[in-house]
Amino acid sequence: MADEASPSCPVPNHRGADAKVTADPSACPVDHSSKKSSCPVDHKSRSAQAMLQLAQGGNGCGSGDESSYEANNPANQMPSSLSQLPSPGQRIPLSTSRAVSTIPKGDFKPSHQLEGTDTWTYPSPQQFYNAMKRKGYKPQEIDMGSVVAIHNTVNERVWKQVMEYESFHLDSCPNPRLEKFSGKANDLSLKARLRTWTGSSPPFDRHDWVVDRCGKKVRYIIDFYAGMPVAGKPMSIYTDTRPAADSPSALLDRMKMMGKEWYASLFG
Repeated sequence: MADEASPSCPVPNHRGADAKVTADPSACPVDHSSKKSSCPVDHKSRSAQAMLQLAQGGNGCGSGDESSYEANNPANQMPSSLSQLPSPGQRIPLSTSRAVSTIPKGDFKPSHQLEGTDTWTYPSPQQFYNAMKRKGYKPQEIDMGSVVAIHNTVNERVWKQVMEYESFHLDSCPNPRLEKFSGKANDLSLKARLRTWTGSSPPFDRHDWVVDRCGKKVRYIIDFYAGMPVAGKPMSIYTDTRPAADSPSALLDRMKMMGKEWYASLFG
């Protein structure tokens, strides 16, 4: 899928479900048949798990040499520009094609976004490779098609989960938009911290998304968990998406979602 303009398959709409992700760049990265002190990413491994973590940014670990990093835009922790030029030492040409997402853009439009589009545009394999190099990773050129496909698919699924919460407000705001986003891999959410206290593995990444609900800014927290490896089966990733518990409205929405899921579990 390295050179295709967009994923060729839909993404599951149900909230919180595991999506199995394969490392085959020629196939849809989602298998629809399925209902730390050190860096967790093995940079020499081309396994699906390693690419899952790299696709979502890992835990921010890298070589530690940040002297040549581009300054990030403080509004969304993204580089101010995303070069399409090959990186020094790159051995294989990479596609510069960019997939257009289904996620509506807010008023904040970074310079790396395409003009004249109403939705966010994903980085190309070349841009993703350059960004990973800047962060100190050692990406393999041949992996970038799969990495980008996984990244795009997971983000589409997260937006669908966000929209399940936003559906509670469609009467007042029928067209919510993603204003900005940032990675907070080293900042455990309260929910993730509580899970670790009960013996669960911590998420390998966290993102915060700010949604423009027709003028009201609503922050969402997304924790990314890798499924347990099973021999002969593709890796899975679990995304726990919910509004941050920073307002009475957000708490009410979370209670509504819990009730909706409870009702569905009882009555299908």
